[in-house]
Amino acid sequence: MARLPRIDIPGYHHIVNRGVNRSVVFASEEDKETFLRILCKACRIYDVVLHDYCLMDNHYHLLIENQNENLSLFMRQVNANYALYFNKRYHRSGHLWQGRYRSWLILGEEYLYQTIRYIEHNPIEAKMVENVVDYRYTLASQILRGDVIPPCAQESLLYQTYDIATLAHFLSEPLSAEEITQLETQRKQKIEIDTEHKKPKPIEKKPLKSYFDPGMDKTQRNQAIYEAYRQGHTQKSIAAYLGLSDAMISIVVKKFRI
Repeated sequence: MARLPRIDIPGYHHIVNRGVNRSVVFASEEDKETFLRILCKACRIYDVVLHDYCLMDNHYHLLIENQNENLSLFMRQVNANYALYFNKRYHRSGHLWQGRYRSWLILGEEYLYQTIRYIEHNPIEAKMVENVVDYRYTLASQILRGDVIPPCAQESLLYQTYDIATLAHFLSEPLSAEEITQLETQRKQKIEIDTEHKKPKPIEKKPLKSYFDPGMDKTQRNQAIYEAYRQGHTQKSIAAYLGLSDAMISIVVKKFRI
């Protein structure tokens, strides 16, 4: 049976990806820190907010919010860049991830908060720790510990909405059997969403001339170049419009990505 198309609808998404054959994808704390840096860079490029995460040894959970129909592009950058890092570090080759990542569009506030509790309790369910705060690589744990949280999570619901005591209380109990059933029911609606939309609508791009003004200085022009690129214009088309070389546009884009 043909695969259902990826749906990049803006909103909240719960994303899961596993190592091929459930193999380890995070062999050290340095690996997890590197993944978070790669993740935050992709969040900056694609205007994505990281609301929660859990990095286990052989898989990860993310709760992200995208503003544009760019989930596939965002995930491609995260997974591909981390795979390059991991394969180089451990002198391996071949696929790192077990097929395509899985994603569920979050529909409704109750589903959203159930998903947060589900993500945060993963290490407890795996019998690795007894309390959320004891497993370092979840967002809530870092907040509860008073650690510096990743820059892409500064706007997270967990960080912006809760004080420490309220967050600890919210995560003190695992999902009940009834809540797990509700969560599974919500996840099944993903199939209906895929079938209904078939193909995401393309992002409507503003014409190139709307990004540039004759009175711009070089810094403003470069910012406009990156904004046009980020909104879907190709480097080649920007170069042709401005009468610059493809290499120059590439240098400007790379500068803003760093």
